[in-house]
Amino acid sequence: MELLVVSGGRFKLDGGSMFGIVPKPLWQKICPPDDRNRITNDTNCLLIRKDGRNILVDTGYGDKMTDRDRGIYGMSGSTILGSLSDRGVSAEDIDLVILSHLHFDHAGGATRLDEEGQIVPAFPNAQYVVQKGEWEDALNDYGTMKTTYRPENYQPLMDQGVLTLVEGDMEIEDGIRVEVTGGHTRFHQLVKVESGDAKAVYSGDILPMTTHLRAPYNMAYDLFPYDTMVAKMRLLQQAADEGWIIVLDHDASVSSGRTSCEGEDRYEFDPVALNQHSA
Repeated sequence: MELLVVSGGRFKLDGGSMFGIVPKPLWQKICPPDDRNRITNDTNCLLIRKDGRNILVDTGYGDKMTDRDRGIYGMSGSTILGSLSDRGVSAEDIDLVILSHLHFDHAGGATRLDEEGQIVPAFPNAQYVVQKGEWEDALNDYGTMKTTYRPENYQPLMDQGVLTLVEGDMEIEDGIRVEVTGGHTRFHQLVKVESGDAKAVYSGDILPMTTHLRAPYNMAYDLFPYDTMVAKMRLLQQAADEGWIIVLDHDASVSSGRTSCEGEDRYEFDPVALNQHSA
């Protein structure tokens, strides 16, 4: 099994929104904002190469954003199709896509515009997996931002019959498991990967960046911040105890690493480059 972190594109979000109740004098020390109070995020996606199959976790924001949106969010860099191509992986090579949730910065790259301007699945040979509850919440726009759930990112998947809705924690393939965390969205899920003694977890928006290691450092975008905090601290403790590699979905500097407990609810993060890691 080979694990690679690939970018779905960089963008910027309001720093206050990224740190919720934490005052700016505290968070700006560890994450300085630009002149518009924005901080840089990456959309780190996880490519799993296993038994001749290519499995992608999350897809970034994709190529369908308007020029206006690109300016608002300061979007830059290669999106998921370009990043995969740089690794020698074509869209046709992807067999399975697991989505942590359906916000635009995670599911936007799941679809694309074809030559005729129609929105189609970006990975024509892939089946897509998301929680049934997340799908239903997306359809009902159950979120804190009314532009976070965008039907063009997920409705074509259902229309084309390539979307699988799962309910609860389960093994998707041998060694690849999804677990519902809640918190960020009601049915947000993380993805755990195990091969022998090697273990990795894609934490999604439960732990987006190294700057969010402390318990109260959570996003204002979270529907249920307390649940996020509980799920995050549980994840950090398990990862520290069992030597898990954590993939951070939004950190622009450190995309993956191991954590260690330095005291009650205090953790350190040691980078591990997954682009050279295999299990």
